[in-house]
Amino acid sequence: MLSRDQLREHLIRTRIAGDVATPRENNLDHYSSLANGDPYYMLGLTFEQSWSFRDVLALMVKSAGVSADPGHRWGQDTIDPERTIDALDAMADRIAGALARPEPRLLFATGHPTGLLAIHLPLARFAMERGARLLTPAEGWTYSNSGFGRPRRIRYLGEVAMLDDRGAFVHTHDAEPMERMLAELGDERPDLVIADHGWAGAAGEAGVPTVAFADCNDPGLFVGEAEGKIEVVVPLDDNVLPRYYEPLTERVVTRVTAAL
Repeated sequence: MLSRDQLREHLIRTRIAGDVATPRENNLDHYSSLANGDPYYMLGLTFEQSWSFRDVLALMVKSAGVSADPGHRWGQDTIDPERTIDALDAMADRIAGALARPEPRLLFATGHPTGLLAIHLPLARFAMERGARLLTPAEGWTYSNSGFGRPRRIRYLGEVAMLDDRGAFVHTHDAEPMERMLAELGDERPDLVIADHGWAGAAGEAGVPTVAFADCNDPGLFVGEAEGKIEVVVPLDDNVLPRYYEPLTERVVTRVTAAL
């Protein structure tokens, strides 16, 4: 496993954190959309308080390390690598707590098959090796959403849920698939959900213990964390080259192993 300093350097070099590819204008647009109540950016969550644009920006400064200057409206934005590492460690502690339970039930899902799947797959495999039962509800369930106009279905790879569109795993913010999965499970809820985007938001909204990954242009999960619906959100660029995520997975697995 890389040391903390080495991991920080890796995050900055690969732009998982530090100067990230997500531009400032995109971040601010999404913060404004969330403040205006756009469901696409709420990721299946509802909020107990009103979050203004300034509130969302202040939270993202605190939770992800974006620029605090409201006058900085174009160009480069950032994720603080220290926050990424701290959140990874906190996520590992939650996973260790779940795996320490008798016959733990975990559920993995991702809306970023071209990026974050590279973390979810080895974590799911590790959880099974540690005795977890990985839940795979609603496999094959199909639905239509106005955002894409044709049916998509839930499909699993290595016990990780994703959306399939005509034979291809696709990016999604949708909460409906996780809502269906939890409805099918009924009282057999997971002890922990490890997810992102709407998969994580819907689980947290339903009161299921949830840890998540989120980019700095996805403020909804960070608001969910601030309101106590999501236990941990790891800030990171969610779509760099898949192999770049390997040291992050190693840190989580090593910390969980040490705790068990």
